[in-house]
Amino acid sequence: MTGSDEPELLRAAPVRPPADSALGGFVEHLRQAHDREFDDYADLHRWSVQDPDGFWGALAEHFGVRFGTPPQAVLGDAAMPGARWFPGATLNYAEHAVGISAAGADADEVAVIGYSQTRDRTELTWGELREQVAAARAGLRRLGVRRGDRVAGYLPNIAETVVAFLATASLGAIWTSCAPEFGASSVLDRFGQVEPVVLLAVGGYGYAGKQVDRREQVAAIRAGLPGLRHVVDIGYGPHPLPGAVTWGELLGEPGELAFDPVPFDHPLCVLFSSGTTGKPKAIVHGHGGILLEHLKNHALSWDLGPGDRILWFSTTAWMMWNALVSGLLRGASIVLVDGNPQYPDLSLQWRLAAETGATLVGASPGFLMACRAADLRPAREHDLSRIRQLGAAGSPLPPEGYRWVAEQFGAGVLLNVGSGGTDICSGILQGGPWQPVWAGEISGPCLGVDARAFDEHGTPVVDDLGELVITRPLPSMPVGFWGDDDGSRYRSTYFDRYPGVWRHGDWVRFTAAGSAVVAGRSDATLNRGGVRLGTAEFYRVVEELPGIDDSLVLHMEDRAGGNGELMLFVQLRPGAVLDDALRGRIVGALRTELTPRHVPDRIEEVPVVPRNRTGKKLEVPAKRILLGAAVEDVASRDVLADPVALDAFADLAGTRA
Repeated sequence: MTGSDEPELLRAAPVRPPADSALGGFVEHLRQAHDREFDDYADLHRWSVQDPDGFWGALAEHFGVRFGTPPQAVLGDAAMPGARWFPGATLNYAEHAVGISAAGADADEVAVIGYSQTRDRTELTWGELREQVAAARAGLRRLGVRRGDRVAGYLPNIAETVVAFLATASLGAIWTSCAPEFGASSVLDRFGQVEPVVLLAVGGYGYAGKQVDRREQVAAIRAGLPGLRHVVDIGYGPHPLPGAVTWGELLGEPGELAFDPVPFDHPLCVLFSSGTTGKPKAIVHGHGGILLEHLKNHALSWDLGPGDRILWFSTTAWMMWNALVSGLLRGASIVLVDGNPQYPDLSLQWRLAAETGATLVGASPGFLMACRAADLRPAREHDLSRIRQLGAAGSPLPPEGYRWVAEQFGAGVLLNVGSGGTDICSGILQGGPWQPVWAGEISGPCLGVDARAFDEHGTPVVDDLGELVITRPLPSMPVGFWGDDDGSRYRSTYFDRYPGVWRHGDWVRFTAAGSAVVAGRSDATLNRGGVRLGTAEFYRVVEELPGIDDSLVLHMEDRAGGNGELMLFVQLRPGAVLDDALRGRIVGALRTELTPRHVPDRIEEVPVVPRNRTGKKLEVPAKRILLGAAVEDVASRDVLADPVALDAFADLAGTRA
């Protein structure tokens, strides 16, 4: 889509937020308690960024944030980096997840449902969840875990992982996790930075009908963490870990469900960047920032509350796992899925949504487009009548994906496409109950997020591509990077381009209506003849052509100052052939639907387009390999969805003149 095209309106914004929505309740609270009225979402958003004290203070008030020590202010210092939120306050994230949120719930209501390719379905009621968190807290204390200690999980997305995380947080200890499909070297690149004292692990797992033994990897991880004092074996699958504390022993004695109050910015968890452009960054998130952000996001955008149920496939290495667990903050129950999300077939997640009565289902754009390509009819084939929202995140969703969802689910289901990241553990751009939906466009910035597009001079632009920036602080911006004592790496990551302004690393276009189109990572943006082109628009056109399953586009600059070489790599569907006819259709489509500048100089076939485990295409690593870098110096194979996906680019590197 070019900037002059009129987007298709798939869902108009209601005049007022639905009265029975969480957003409607918040707007009514603002009217009654603060004498504030808003004409529309844009008006509410404008106030939320111009008056951060008023917005975040009212949010904490409305959602009943329990402070051990009350704050001296809402925003004590607004300078970025280094903004100080709720100075002087103490609280605990876990108290809100299994203390306050569960207080009004029936102890026998289901809080956690777990599906697995290793064992049968499991459930925890709110009462059982609270009992297990209390017992795990007591068990960790017996192992010597204290405030500030790090506890690591080499664990799948199962109920025990949720219990261990919440127990760790209740103590003021710091949680971090990796999925067990990661190899030992990738895990040590991450856990080695934070030096955990306790490791919870599995000796293996089931995946798509096969048993995977990880005991050798666990042994290597143990050997590579000299500060490790204990290993806890969750007992998942047929591969026990020798010499480990068992899960039963950890929970062997009942404990008190207590929550140690910690400062607002006390570390809650350490998340890691993908590691596809260098050593993974150890991103530290605080109790208060994640609590406030996820209360805002899950209530006001996702419309979650008691009685709701969220199903969003994730591994424990992705920030969506943290977001999924935070459904508990709203008294919603959560559905955990471990294993291959498309085994035994593409309909698995729709069947699970029907079986659990999910009200919010999250999916990757790649999954939605695969369902469209397979001509699935999920709403006809399954009882999905409880779904109110379909969330999509991880990469841009083409307009055809929007239309497919609208055709399948109708006007009663809101398609909420978002874009954010591990860096803030939430969304920057997103939809919600009071926003319109346009095909191919994200509805707008999230509440409290002053997101804009900047040109190279730091000037805001509209209807033109620019760097996605955030001009005012957010509570969930990282506390810092672990080990970055002077903050230099943190500053260079987010604040190197525009002083005092967060640069997120995405290339975006905001429309005059306030919607947004993310055009790909800014470090992968193409510069053709002095004109910058986003990658997402290439993919939308190319991947709609018959015979093409996936694609990757790179621009190899000419150091002599020429236009360089625009290279398109395609992954073909079975039976398709990259011949002159298909090349001609690709060129014709790009020239007609985009511009002549988008026509590639070279089109090559690759067995598989490289993506990381969250579905993001890896343009920068592929480009570095074509420029001569070794695969092992660019990205660990463990972070790739297909471990050999980058090998084809190493083979092609020698063919470039």
